[in-house]
Amino acid sequence: MCGVTGCIDWSTEVIDPAVIGAMTDTLQLRGPDDSGTWHAPHVALGHTRLAIIDLATGSQPMVFTGKHGKPVALVFSGEIYNYRELRDELRRRGRAFRTTSDTEVLWHAYDEWGAGCVEHLNGMFAFAVWDGHAQELLLVRDRLGIKPLFYFRTPHGVVFGSELKAVLAHPEVPAEVDEQGLNELFAMAPMTTPGTAVFKDMIEVRPGWLVRVNRSGVREHRYWQLESRPHTDDLPATVAYIRELFDDIIARQSVADRPVAALLSGGVDSSATAAALAKVFAASGEPLPTFSIDYKLEDGVRYSSSSLHLDSDAPFAEMVAKHIGSDHTAWQVSTDDLVGAQQESRRAMDLPSLPHVNVSLLLLFRRIAEYGPVAISGEVADEIFRGYRWHRDPDHYAHAGFPWASTYPPAMGLLARGVRRQLDPERYLRDRYLAALDDVPHLAGETGDDRRRREVTHLTITHYLRFLLARKDRASMAAGVEARVPFGDHRLVEYAWNIPNEILTAGGMEKGVLRMAIGDLLPREVAWRPKSGYPVAQTRRYQKVLWGRLRDVLAEPDAPLLTLVDHDRVHALLDGSAGDLSTWDSFLHVSYLLDVNDWLTEYNVRIR
Repeated sequence: MCGVTGCIDWSTEVIDPAVIGAMTDTLQLRGPDDSGTWHAPHVALGHTRLAIIDLATGSQPMVFTGKHGKPVALVFSGEIYNYRELRDELRRRGRAFRTTSDTEVLWHAYDEWGAGCVEHLNGMFAFAVWDGHAQELLLVRDRLGIKPLFYFRTPHGVVFGSELKAVLAHPEVPAEVDEQGLNELFAMAPMTTPGTAVFKDMIEVRPGWLVRVNRSGVREHRYWQLESRPHTDDLPATVAYIRELFDDIIARQSVADRPVAALLSGGVDSSATAAALAKVFAASGEPLPTFSIDYKLEDGVRYSSSSLHLDSDAPFAEMVAKHIGSDHTAWQVSTDDLVGAQQESRRAMDLPSLPHVNVSLLLLFRRIAEYGPVAISGEVADEIFRGYRWHRDPDHYAHAGFPWASTYPPAMGLLARGVRRQLDPERYLRDRYLAALDDVPHLAGETGDDRRRREVTHLTITHYLRFLLARKDRASMAAGVEARVPFGDHRLVEYAWNIPNEILTAGGMEKGVLRMAIGDLLPREVAWRPKSGYPVAQTRRYQKVLWGRLRDVLAEPDAPLLTLVDHDRVHALLDGSAGDLSTWDSFLHVSYLLDVNDWLTEYNVRIR
């Protein structure tokens, strides 16, 4: 796992090495093992490396002479899980390899097939290729957006990077937010519209897209999207195929030249992943290291139960660990731990988010990093197998709007009246929702609940999942850990997309077909455990700290947040929710407003 960055400037032959050096330095946490830069006329590339495969010879930027006799330079973040098969195919085509790394396989794949190489890749990836013959830069992001990539157009080229901070380190990229960015912050958050990055004129390379940059300009091209077709497999065949794919995916994603661990929450997704991985470990006679997060007892409370967080994960995680024979660590964090790491978490995210949830994940990855740099996680299963309440509850999916609106209520109600009139966030949210619906690939003749469920699933994959994957990527990378998500394999995503609801809910439960496919790996109590969301620390002590910090911000006349929000409404929020641990809405809004204020301050953001 790595960080990539670079720039093109058609107006100058030599790009200042100090500029690419500064951009690369911002990504040291993503790649603590090595770093390097490469320069050619008009172009500079930077890379930081977390060595996972081919530790000795996989350094980047990787530069060889291409088939046209000109240099081809590659910087790559991620993993190509089918790199062994691709290497064999490329060898049959006459290619000779100097290393055993997946990076060189990707280099040869590009040199052989050009931009079409993406059709051959199974993995999580974000990469940039400079083709000296074509005089063109290619930016590519994986199908689901597991690995990040951003760019900014300058008057004479582009600046790009794995994280926003790398792009912002270029002297021609201002930290500015306009009306669109403010609407993203207060109408869409914690999600963002695909392709947007909040900062003015900053562009996210969208999942499943590639970007070509040459002297003619910048062109975007979509190379992958979900396709709707009739599902012809019956329930037994569907169950069997899911299990066949899952076992193949785990085998591929267990490959590494450094230690591998698994996240184990006690939910069905992470438990199945850990159990399958434990079988791989058992072949070598070693127990699988597994890790979970919990909160230290404070004020008689570890977490607050709600409709999202039903019960404690700890007993179920311990049950699974015993069942699969893993070496389990339940990492407990305190309020002091959470408060102490909030600044680091915010810097990792680069944008305001949900610190009361994100910080504990960062702390968990820090603990995992003490063991090794690779962790397998259970994300993506809920999104593709329709595991959320908004997939099955008509009160959530039937209304005309993003289905998670009641789970993540936007903060636009806290905006100052003048700001709200100027931004019109309600209209912005509606327009973004309608635009997102236009992108849904419907099945011919699909109507009623089936049509709506497909819309909701597509919205969840294209918007909500992007938020979860960004959170997982930034938290893991800030700790120097590569997080792999087996359920994000595009073959499984494509197959699950067309499974009808009556098969998805087999057994009368959300994700029933998945539970049937992996049920033999787990205790029944876990395989059929109802979904419980990621636990959040909602203790009185933690609430008191957050509420006190926001009151301090409201008392600072120069606090940047005060130019945006209605003071009376924020005070009413604090006064009306103090001591109430029954809902996470107030935690969400209070912690988010603090994040916005601190972000505006630390990034010196100019509001235009």
